[in-house]
Amino acid sequence: MYNFEFKNQTEILFGKGQTAKIAKRIPTNAKVLLMYGGGSIKKNGVYDDVVKALEGISYAEFSGVEPNPTFETLSKAFTIIKDEGIDFILAVGGGSVIDGAKFLAAGANFEGDPWHILEKQAQFSNPLPIGAVLTLPATGSESNGNSVVTKKATQQKLAFGHPSVQPIFAVLDPEYTFTLPQKQISNGTVDAFVHVIEQYLTFPVNSPIQDGFAESILKTLIQEGPKALENPKDYDTRANVMWAATMALNGLIGQGVPQDWATHMIGHELTALFGLDHAQTLAIVLPSLMRKQKQQKFQKIKQLGREVFKFEHESEEELVDETIAATQAFFEQMQVKTRISDYGLEKSAIDDIMAKLEENGRFKLGEHGDISLDVSKEILEMAYA
Repeated sequence: MYNFEFKNQTEILFGKGQTAKIAKRIPTNAKVLLMYGGGSIKKNGVYDDVVKALEGISYAEFSGVEPNPTFETLSKAFTIIKDEGIDFILAVGGGSVIDGAKFLAAGANFEGDPWHILEKQAQFSNPLPIGAVLTLPATGSESNGNSVVTKKATQQKLAFGHPSVQPIFAVLDPEYTFTLPQKQISNGTVDAFVHVIEQYLTFPVNSPIQDGFAESILKTLIQEGPKALENPKDYDTRANVMWAATMALNGLIGQGVPQDWATHMIGHELTALFGLDHAQTLAIVLPSLMRKQKQQKFQKIKQLGREVFKFEHESEEELVDETIAATQAFFEQMQVKTRISDYGLEKSAIDDIMAKLEENGRFKLGEHGDISLDVSKEILEMAYA
């Protein structure tokens, strides 16, 4: 196990009715920016709960943050932040809204073009503090410092991360997920699953605690994800999925172990170019990446098969192959298609993706840095049909 430093600053308020407690977590005399997405929170009661909790607190609103939040949309909020004297951001929604809040927090006092925070990893200081009310369990953004933003003008989807933009609190009320559309239940489960895989499916470094936590989260998602599709209003099921998604990317399981975010890096280009949902791109890329990198990941794929899927093949080769197939089958069970062709894209789309990978400097992906542009192209060709 490698050396690491770990601190998670986010206070989790988990369960029914916890939104009522947020006022005590917001600094006295703060001017709050309440930001959210397309307005679904006004239909399911979440907005009313939040507004009630903010009684006596001065706030302004910013809505319209889209899935895969765009630089163009988020940039409009900087004017509100400046004109209204905003000094706290409350993000109400899923990972896209929370990611957007982190970008606004980092850019609020940034001198220059805020896009440089993503494009050039420019340093920023004095970010605004953030709180979150989660409505879509998927990304884990509510308890980490990572953010991904898309710039439509250049078809770039880029990330940045810093502990200073991690939410200081997050409300996780499973009842807020009862009205999610089937597609978002499916996407959220797949997203969380792949987050775990990217921190787990590399090579052994004698990290039984992290491996055990990761395997527990994966088993929970495999068991509870399909149940959430069948019965969206089962509180216990939704609670387990919600907590699994948070635990998948709050930093704990990734400490002291190698990580591989190649699936995400390749997948981001599919979203930026063609508008595919983030989880859809992960479901496309991961099974083929596992097949292409089978030898490099052999021991951990074998462990995944035995500990999570409970396969008992004597042949290690058969065990590994069945584990890869089972991973792809789980995505399909969650109603997320796993081939590029499933989304109506021509094979020529691969060339467009490759051009973007090159433009964004994705030359050495994977835990060994051995996923070159040529290897990425092979992965995408395997994933086509």
